[in-house]
Amino acid sequence: MFSKVLIANRGEIALRILRACKELGIQTVAVHSVADAHAMHVRLADESVCIGPNPASESYLNIPSILAACEITGADAVHPGYGFLSENARFARILEEHNITFIGPSSHHIEIMGDKIQAKKTAMELGIPCVPGSTGEVKTAEEARKIGAEIGYPVLVKAASGGGGRGMKLANSAEEMANAWSMARSEAKTAFGDDAVYIEKYLAKPRHIEIQVIGDGRGHAVHLGDRDCSLQRRHQKIWEEATAPSLSSKQRSDIGMIVANAMKKLKYAGAGTIEFLYEDGEFYFIEMNTRIQVEHPVTERITNIDIVYEQIRVAAGEELRLKQEEITFWGHAIELRINAEDGRTFIPSPGKITYYHPAGGVGVRVDAAIYQGYTVLPYYDSLIGKLIVHGRDRKECLQRLSRAVDEFIIDGINTTLPLFQDLLKEPDIISGDYDIHWLEKYLARTNQQAGS
Repeated sequence: MFSKVLIANRGEIALRILRACKELGIQTVAVHSVADAHAMHVRLADESVCIGPNPASESYLNIPSILAACEITGADAVHPGYGFLSENARFARILEEHNITFIGPSSHHIEIMGDKIQAKKTAMELGIPCVPGSTGEVKTAEEARKIGAEIGYPVLVKAASGGGGRGMKLANSAEEMANAWSMARSEAKTAFGDDAVYIEKYLAKPRHIEIQVIGDGRGHAVHLGDRDCSLQRRHQKIWEEATAPSLSSKQRSDIGMIVANAMKKLKYAGAGTIEFLYEDGEFYFIEMNTRIQVEHPVTERITNIDIVYEQIRVAAGEELRLKQEEITFWGHAIELRINAEDGRTFIPSPGKITYYHPAGGVGVRVDAAIYQGYTVLPYYDSLIGKLIVHGRDRKECLQRLSRAVDEFIIDGINTTLPLFQDLLKEPDIISGDYDIHWLEKYLARTNQQAGS
């Protein structure tokens, strides 16, 4: 096992990793920007190192500074969390070259799954069902029109690198294709420094289903069930639940085993998530995230497995001790992402938290690194916490969630908590009848009503 882990992240995920390390008896190093000097993970870590000024590009994305912090403190492993450098193959490779363990997959697996075109090719080779579309980069508008005609409109033109909805354009017809192809390339170049794009069939009312996996790099891998992450705004998730309301037990088992077997073939090491669009009983691979997910707690709640703990064990060279036949799923869990944003306009709301009272009680978990008097900074992602609720079934989970949201108080800044109070009254949410477009349609409708 490692003697000292450097946590190359901030916020709630840094604190989540720190807690797992402490329970394993591992010393921790927190790195931080100047502005984050008083962050909770910095206060609780055994050691801390300032790695740069406030902008993430000069601190949390500063590979030389993080490497220097490892050398200064003697850290023998780095946990990247999610975001920042968590899916940066170059960072993982540099750590490997310096005999520092990257708590995650190999740089090779990060690389092939980070390129959306290569990831799709790999998924097809591994037997994972994929969305109909191009087999590689689409280099001309003429080629784009030809592929659109073959698979049928509408189609999506998507950036090969990156994510979060950037570099993604919809073409409803051959007449729209040239402009969509050009705009997607331009946006991809600006956002990711890579203008390569590919094409996929556009699904009208899909759900976003993902499968959590973990492997040990030796050909052993398991799946930890599914999650539904369909409630999204501009491709950013705000609500996740496990298990997916739309799947039967057989569908859940079948797609889970397809993914687990694929990870065995790949000899994947660490935690990862295979994401699908799901429509009319069919699954279509869209991407793989080679890291811990923001929404991992809902899986932990229904399986009683500490995913971060298992990540660390596998990275330390231990064999995967989980056996598929021993993994059981109990109850239902929902996670709400609490962002420092206006719940209607989603305008960021940095500032000082003047009063903080997190929800509690049976079946309630809060993953957050904020506290009363803490100042939410304008330099980073607006996620400040996660409310995770578990119940015997979805009905009980929703009832408990409604109670928990009502008692969760964060004053001094705007948050998305009021939005969740409203969503929990919506019939479609209560019944589980929603898709990836539902939230944006809801927001457009309610904002229009509020303005009239």
